[in-house]
Amino acid sequence: MENVAMEELIIKQKKSKELVEEAIRCKLKILQNDGVVTSLCANPRKTGHALFLLGGQTFMCDKLYLVDQKAKEIIPKANIPSPRKEFSACAIGCKVYITGGRGSENGVSKDVWVYDTLHEEWSKAAPMLVARFGHGSAELKHCLYVVGGHTAATGCLPASPSVSLKQVEQYDPVTNKWTMVAPLREGVSNAAVVSAKLKLFAFGGTSVSHDKLPKVQCYDPSENRWSVPATCPQPWRYTAAAVLGTQIFIMGGDTE
Repeated sequence: MENVAMEELIIKQKKSKELVEEAIRCKLKILQNDGVVTSLCANPRKTGHALFLLGGQTFMCDKLYLVDQKAKEIIPKANIPSPRKEFSACAIGCKVYITGGRGSENGVSKDVWVYDTLHEEWSKAAPMLVARFGHGSAELKHCLYVVGGHTAATGCLPASPSVSLKQVEQYDPVTNKWTMVAPLREGVSNAAVVSAKLKLFAFGGTSVSHDKLPKVQCYDPSENRWSVPATCPQPWRYTAAAVLGTQIFIMGGDTE
């Protein structure tokens, strides 16, 4: 959209220029989770939201279920092609991305599987640069980020957890390519990872020393840098995070 704003025909026509600029402002407001778009030009559309249940930690699982909130039932969908556990899942648009995890032989995986919710089918994307499990993932500005986790200790099969990773990768669905970005300030696994206000947040997790980390780590893509803006009220790991409006909610997990 920013490229459209630079087109000569748009620049020359005042009305067109104002319309595109307003569209860009609305887009930024949506990306920042900054409330409801109230522009006079905005035409509200009905949106569909779906809740999916995938896999699990205690055993290898290839199941995918859709939670139908209207019918109040759980509907089986196409199975994950490769059973796994301790993976991470993240939605971008109408697609769900499953990254890493431990596979059928308990080996650590680089694989990325993509579920198309419109066509109800699975496909494979480019593999991650680092095999990992117990990591977090989130969407930020239409890209997928995978954060921390464990990889296998060298020469060990079945996989034996290494120290918690600092490595963070970014995946661009348009180019189907992964790139490394700035590493975490402190390596973590099993952290709650979420995006809000055009930044990425990692709450708590298991530290390199295998302790619960009581820190909030924040990634700013414009600076390609992580900071530690806050301390968690208590040490967390195995928690979940969700954004509602301008707030981030942390739920459940291990705090003992």
